[in-house]
Amino acid sequence: MNKPKMKTSKIIKRVLWVLLVLFIYVLVAAYTLLHTVVNGPSETVRNTLVLSAKQASATKWVPGLFLDKDLVNKIVDHSQEQVAEEVDVDDFTPPIDNSTDDGTKKPVDPWADAIDGMKYAVVNGATYKAYVLLVHDPSRLYVSTSSDYKSGKGGMRIYDAAVRDGAIAAINGGEFADVNGVGDGSKPIGLTYSNGECVWNDGSIRTFIGIDNNHRLFVANSMTKGEADSIGIRDGVSFQFNNVLIKEEDGKVSAYRADENRGVSQRTAIGQTRDGTFILVVTDGRTASSIGATPNDIIDLMLSYGAVNAGMLDGGSSAMMYYQDYFNKYNIDKDTLDKYQQIGLINKYKAFTTPRTLPTFFMVRPE
Repeated sequence: MNKPKMKTSKIIKRVLWVLLVLFIYVLVAAYTLLHTVVNGPSETVRNTLVLSAKQASATKWVPGLFLDKDLVNKIVDHSQEQVAEEVDVDDFTPPIDNSTDDGTKKPVDPWADAIDGMKYAVVNGATYKAYVLLVHDPSRLYVSTSSDYKSGKGGMRIYDAAVRDGAIAAINGGEFADVNGVGDGSKPIGLTYSNGECVWNDGSIRTFIGIDNNHRLFVANSMTKGEADSIGIRDGVSFQFNNVLIKEEDGKVSAYRADENRGVSQRTAIGQTRDGTFILVVTDGRTASSIGATPNDIIDLMLSYGAVNAGMLDGGSSAMMYYQDYFNKYNIDKDTLDKYQQIGLINKYKAFTTPRTLPTFFMVRPE
């Protein structure tokens, strides 16, 4: 006698139960693994995991599942301690070889092969993939805003803002309210200048990264509107604390290393060389091929390009670089790019989400 066939609804229910059980097993296994690692014998691994989780608004709460709140705060506070290391930039930037076969010297124009007055490069570090854009003319760089910050509108996506401005390139800018990774970029945090005007000032004390009227990059761990006006700031944004990476004062260049901050993440930074060239950097992160960079990694990368001033900008899921039509200019197979890269986003954005809406950007005008 034939057995009656199982109803489709029962099959679906059983499949769903199996999937639910598997999901619970995965969660338990992941929790057990993280608990073992975080509370294991290696403080270095523990601190790296804690600091990496704290880099992202959506995962800031995770360390609290495994560690006492006071210990988490102690790890974070310790990571923010910086040590100023005086450096000779010439030690990091190799001289240009302009010698000929007969021993004479010939004039060299390092920008002869530049496209759009810029140079683009991809740098692979030990744990990160970085995208670097060098902008020769510093007057082309400025801060663009998503709105007037009065209407309550959310921010803009970087490629939309660049198209609106007619900009050739852009990176994301400063800090904004972002609870649990759901901030809409409607308003910045801290002092913000755009094209010579103070467009936002909520009184928050933050690291300030700005450009003065002489097109020089200025970085400081705090800045008031009065101070900014007195030194002629035309464009600038703010980002959290202790984000001065490199600073030149009284003819001496110091790198502000945070040796205890081993947290890796997507990073965005801006620097400038003595000749005025701007260095724009964005790194990938949170992927198997590029888990992310530490602040010291970004310092080393900036120094390798001759930066004498540099500051960190907003990172994590805000880290983005745009360059109009870069794939054609640098002969990159468009079929290897995702849909956001095909409209100008250089770095690979994380899967299953759309690029974030932001309040501020550093943009590059066309030549």
